Amino acid sequence: MAEIVQQRIENRIPELEQLERVGLFSKKEVKSMLKRVTALEYKLHRLIITKVDFIAYIQYEINVLELIKKRRSRIGYQFKREEIEFSIISRINSIFRRATTKWKDDVQLWLSHIAFCKKWNTKVQLGKVFSSMLAIHPEKPALWIMAAKSELEDRNSSESARHLFLRALRFHPESKKVYQEYFRMELLHAEKLRKQQKELAQAEIDMGEYEFSPEIMSGKLAEVVYRDATGKIQGADFILSLLTIAAIFDFTKELQDTIIQDLQSKYTDDSLTWDFMAKRELGATVGEELQSAKGRASDIARREERCCQVYEEGLNSLNTGTYTQQTEMPTSTQVRQKHITLQTHSIATNGIHEVHNIQSVDVWYLALQTMVHLGSGATGKLFQDALTHVNPKLSLPLWQLQVEWSMTSQSPEETEALFQRGLLSVVPAVSMEIKEKYLDWSYRAGGYKKARKTFTSLHESRPFSKAFFTRMIQIEKDQVSESNDSLRTVYGFFPPDLWLEYIREELGPSGHPENCGKIHWRAMKLLEGESVERFTAQYTLLQTGHI
Repeated sequence: MAEIVQQRIENRIPELEQLERVGLFSKKEVKSMLKRVTALEYKLHRLIITKVDFIAYIQYEINVLELIKKRRSRIGYQFKREEIEFSIISRINSIFRRATTKWKDDVQLWLSHIAFCKKWNTKVQLGKVFSSMLAIHPEKPALWIMAAKSELEDRNSSESARHLFLRALRFHPESKKVYQEYFRMELLHAEKLRKQQKELAQAEIDMGEYEFSPEIMSGKLAEVVYRDATGKIQGADFILSLLTIAAIFDFTKELQDTIIQDLQSKYTDDSLTWDFMAKRELGATVGEELQSAKGRASDIARREERCCQVYEEGLNSLNTGTYTQQTEMPTSTQVRQKHITLQTHSIATNGIHEVHNIQSVDVWYLALQTMVHLGSGATGKLFQDALTHVNPKLSLPLWQLQVEWSMTSQSPEETEALFQRGLLSVVPAVSMEIKEKYLDWSYRAGGYKKARKTFTSLHESRPFSKAFFTRMIQIEKDQVSESNDSLRTVYGFFPPDLWLEYIREELGPSGHPENCGKIHWRAMKLLEGESVERFTAQYTLLQTGHI
């Protein structure tokens, strides 16, 4: 073992001599490095070696690389890289290989090696690492995709990326993600060729007999991938995911039309198809941009009407089985809710009676937003109706919207009455949110005295909210006072974090350090379960100066 370690240390001597000679490291630093790497090498040659030893060695070498990089920048010396950096990078790769050979199943170790190769631009080594990793972990589609993307982006090799995707499909013939990324890669390849052709044409460079294939540049290879994928994987969601990818590129209109035709002919029994078709109508544009506000409003109304008609058609198809057998009820319900959501845009002109029997929080929220924006006098009544119809456990967004509306549109008395109603909610999330907003509003509306009164009345009521106490602590700190007496009454009601903060305040310039023992005793008495262990650990770290 000693002979191997000694040999490895001797192999470093030329590199260390160069570091000292060019002034990147002093003689003392070189000796320190030798001592350190000797200890690290011996750890890797013990009878029982651990992964931590390899990681510590790798991290030390990387730190040396970073330090060399900074010192080169500082003194402006950029020579002798082959004798210095290349040697260190080669050694780090060797350590990584030894580690991954011993712990083959540790994917994170492989990924760390890949990240190192990318950062230090060792492209040849990067390809070797990917090959070794995929030979051991062929069952993970994400690793195949990562390797193919690396070939395309880091090495600019579409052919190698295509080869990797084809190999991945042998192991994962029904992987949606692999097909999606393969489809995207072919489109990116086509786009790259189109840009190259355009740049060459602008530069007027004669390419001789070489010609760009119009089929490839129009996305025919991507269409082949699409045909193969949809032949093996069924489902409207998968086809829509491919359509979304194709829509990113401006030369894929024919491909998009093909995908849409397949979607409409094969999956009319899927609510996602009708949802897409309806949204497509909503996003459709006329041939030329409308200049007048009236024309634009008329066009929006027409598109919304057409969108709703498509949703209605989809509902009839799904519920009556016009095209296929009737699907499960939740599927058609999803389509119906989207239709109702669109209808809420016309509440301002048609009245609020349209949504009175709806239980969807999203529909009510959209309707209420519309009424608030229009400044309708019926907004308050609509908020009450909404909270009556929806599930209380899902009502938090409606409470938040109502509080914001009340603070800007109602009198202080009405706003305070709203807060009092919210505090009575049986849903913990709602009552906690109301407590926090009530305290904040009290401070803004009535100043410190009102905020203090609100806090005193609510600080012992459950459920407790850390944000509530944290906000009051901030309010107390904002007050100009030499005493911490008021601040002391805020601390100590909720989690270990506040008890620790309490102790820090007492240790501060305005505090009384002699109270820390009493605070610790109170915390240990009041806290329960895991909170005791967390508080004890944090208190110990505080005493030792680690936090």
